[in-house]
Amino acid sequence: MTTALETRPRSELAQGRFGQSRYVIRRQFFKIFGGAFHIYDEAGGLAFYSKMKAFKLKEDLRVFTDEDMREQVLTIQARSILDFGATYDVTDSRTGEKLGALRRKGLKSMLRDEWLVLDARDQEVGLLQEDSIALALVRRFLSNLVPQTFTGTVGGEPVLNFRQHFNPFIQRISLDFSMDRSGRLDRRMGIAAAVLLCAIEGRQQ
Repeated sequence: MTTALETRPRSELAQGRFGQSRYVIRRQFFKIFGGAFHIYDEAGGLAFYSKMKAFKLKEDLRVFTDEDMREQVLTIQARSILDFGATYDVTDSRTGEKLGALRRKGLKSMLRDEWLVLDARDQEVGLLQEDSIALALVRRFLSNLVPQTFTGTVGGEPVLNFRQHFNPFIQRISLDFSMDRSGRLDRRMGIAAAVLLCAIEGRQQ
């Protein structure tokens, strides 16, 4: 049985904005309220623009094709208010299709961040995990200047790498899907996961 997290035959997902193997994400520096991110493709062109709505009790992120925000492609919304183990639903904004969800493992994430990747029926299919517990502890208790890295797996197979670059002023993230040769992860879920990690993890640093 295929799920929203497995290979999809749609040419739009295999090519174009969602068909890249690597992306670079940068947080918009002069953004006082909410949060905003530019997501660049392998050629350096703007693939997506993401914005977190400010002053919302439930965290709400939107992903657009550009800064004009005329075409929205993804919605990432928390189910509950300020929950440390919150679940975030990911929806294709153009079709209304629920793609899956991302759920933070609350207590375990106090020492080493872990996120569950869920399918559209809330069944666990994958995991996003911070690199090592030793480096995670250094970040939490000694220095938040140590760059953060996450590895994503689906069915125990690696599908993405999320790596923060050291910069005390501008948050910059490399997102790499190149190891996912069989297309186990829907790129829309991968982009949503990266945006959410940038917003949540970046806010805690």
